[in-house]
Amino acid sequence: MPDPRDTLCIALDGSDRDWIVATARELGPHVGWLKLGLEAFTAFGPPLVEELSAAGRVFLDLKLHDIPNTVRRAAANCAAGGAAMFNVHASGGRAMLAAAVEGAREGALGEPPLVIAVTVLTSIDDAVLGELGLPSDPETLVRRWARMAHDVGLDGVVASAHEAAAIRSECGPDFLIVTPGIRPAWSAAGDQKRVMTPARALEAGADVLVVGRPITAADDPSAAVVRVLEELAG
Repeated sequence: MPDPRDTLCIALDGSDRDWIVATARELGPHVGWLKLGLEAFTAFGPPLVEELSAAGRVFLDLKLHDIPNTVRRAAANCAAGGAAMFNVHASGGRAMLAAAVEGAREGALGEPPLVIAVTVLTSIDDAVLGELGLPSDPETLVRRWARMAHDVGLDGVVASAHEAAAIRSECGPDFLIVTPGIRPAWSAAGDQKRVMTPARALEAGADVLVVGRPITAADDPSAAVVRVLEELAG
């Protein structure tokens, strides 16, 4: 079993720069990843990525989705800016996914960052898929897009833990599965619809567990981290 600390990713969601930096410095030494999302990046840009990199490995959660050339250049910027991992939307197609991998290699100053594809957001359920004219079964779509990302050469995918076992079966043991929608049993689900507890997510095959508000909004975030790590270890 991997070290629970390496599997835990803290979502630093918000627009309060001082809070983001302080929380990263407090929790970074105790977890494997720090996730910086679109809200913070659009407010503070690449300098914040560089600053957070001093506290831990940064997962830059921008969900790139554009024509291949634009994504390739954006991916190179993500790599040059210090991201250890970033994501793109699988729905952009094979050419766009391949361009993201190329860009990550072009922009890397050392080891290229991991490139992972977002499959179906954990806020989306069967009803939303139907509105979009997509297959109403999330697992079918997730399996198809995960296999495409694997074949193109990406390192993994972002997917609900509910689809982790299917992805593992489809893409093998070395394909990284990053799972948002992680909610300890003692926390509220919030706006996530396909959620799972940390321990169950690991059992299902997830590799990296993204946890936000249950930890960052706790009265004592460090104690909440310990609580989640104990659940994973136990």
